[in-house]
Amino acid sequence: MTQTEWITSTGPNGDVAYPATPWAMVGQLWLSIFKLKTPVDDLRPAGIYGAAFVSYEPGSPLTYSELLVARLADTDSYGRRVSITDIWVDSPASVAGGRELWAIPKGLCDFELDTQRRGPISTTEWSASFDRRPIASASFTDVSKAMVRLPFKGGTWQPGIDDTDGEERTAILQGSSKALPCRGRWDFAVDGPLGWMQGARQLASFRQADFKMSFG
Repeated sequence: MTQTEWITSTGPNGDVAYPATPWAMVGQLWLSIFKLKTPVDDLRPAGIYGAAFVSYEPGSPLTYSELLVARLADTDSYGRRVSITDIWVDSPASVAGGRELWAIPKGLCDFELDTQRRGPISTTEWSASFDRRPIASASFTDVSKAMVRLPFKGGTWQPGIDDTDGEERTAILQGSSKALPCRGRWDFAVDGPLGWMQGARQLASFRQADFKMSFG
């Protein structure tokens, strides 16, 4: 097994070490697709968005929870990719690495996760909050044990942020997971940073169980 190389970042709260790219991650993902009819700002135009809760588990160089919202983006140079507009994790190392390596605008928040299984059916409850103020919550029902492992491949394009001196960044993600549609229900706090998603129409939900992914 190749030893993971680590990079040390110096920030206002001291030094933080994060893995060099690419990150070999394993875990669980719950995703819902939305259609936003009314643009919010230049970074959040009308279009198709995905909202996801993710659990990165042991076997990954970093283990943490994540909430993200991403949109389909067309870029002249890189083709069709997704652009992450909003994202939170509970790992300072993930924040530093995501921002510095790929211009992904990660912030910190707190998560609660609960999963119950009855026979082949799994019910999962997620919530994310910052300073005890809710950001979003979601519940999902799936039959993950019946899923078939399938490959996936995609990419991200991010406009620059301060951590990257305003330079845009791209990344490739590829791997496999046990994927199947599921039932999903979301609640975005009206006065929270994802309140603008209240006006989006939910189209479908999916579960990616036991994913194995290279990102970078």
